[in-house]
Amino acid sequence: MDYTLEDTQRKEKLLRTVYTLHIKSDATFQKASPLLSSHHGLGMVTEHQVHELAEKAKVICHDLDNIRNHLFYRQNDLIQQIPNPSGRHYRGVSGIHCALDGSVYVTCESAPRVHIFNRSGQVVQSLPCVELRKKELAFLPEDVTLTRAGTAAVTDMVNGTVRVFNHHSKFSKGEWVKIGQFCSPRGIGVDASGKLLVTDYTEGKVHSFALDHAFKVQGPHSVSGLCGPRYVCAAPEGGVVVSEECGDVKLFSSSHKFLFSLGDKFGHTFGNPAGVCADREGNVIVADEQHRKIHLFPRS
Repeated sequence: MDYTLEDTQRKEKLLRTVYTLHIKSDATFQKASPLLSSHHGLGMVTEHQVHELAEKAKVICHDLDNIRNHLFYRQNDLIQQIPNPSGRHYRGVSGIHCALDGSVYVTCESAPRVHIFNRSGQVVQSLPCVELRKKELAFLPEDVTLTRAGTAAVTDMVNGTVRVFNHHSKFSKGEWVKIGQFCSPRGIGVDASGKLLVTDYTEGKVHSFALDHAFKVQGPHSVSGLCGPRYVCAAPEGGVVVSEECGDVKLFSSSHKFLFSLGDKFGHTFGNPAGVCADREGNVIVADEQHRKIHLFPRS
């Protein structure tokens, strides 16, 4: 059978199924609503039937959310492929951040620079990662993000620090400012309130803090008890998403309380979850390094 014909039949089956659910639920609601409003009881409907229907409805609603999200997320539909900006002299990409204006910030393993791409995938700027105050001593950025002020921030795992690029430095090309001291800073992100999020791999923590205009740390807070935290990003509704080395992906609330892990909630087994992000609809997207797959987990 031709693939196009199979695809058309699946589309028709999906639309018929969703339409049937819509018609049946709407008809039941129209009949049940006036009866329940005028009667004191539930007729012959038992408590067990109500509970069973409610549980089945949760499953159906969850399945419908999955269908809706997967319609937006097209599997294996590659839009664009960008070559490693550091060429063959360095290893693969280690960090990536997509800015609101469409530009993309990229760090590569063992490469002392941050590359900035435009929407077309062309390198428009490259920020050398050097300490100008120490005779231009190079450092290796692990991950990259943008601060609330729109400046690049990276983790420097080798030197145990975070660095923020200061465009207004006394040096004409700007300079990297060291922020704090950490055991092994790996992933970096920004939460909904604009605070920096930094994973500390060895200590099993995620550090959260704000920066003032002088790049001084304000209101530091830490979440502990993680097992090899790698990458971090802002979660839906102001929370935090963290991936763990060869483990799970955990979600925390805006008050840094543990909510759930994606593995437990969706019954999913990761190989080695790496990069994480959340889209505008609140879905969480995870790159599984070992399984070489990208997974989308719906907000529901």
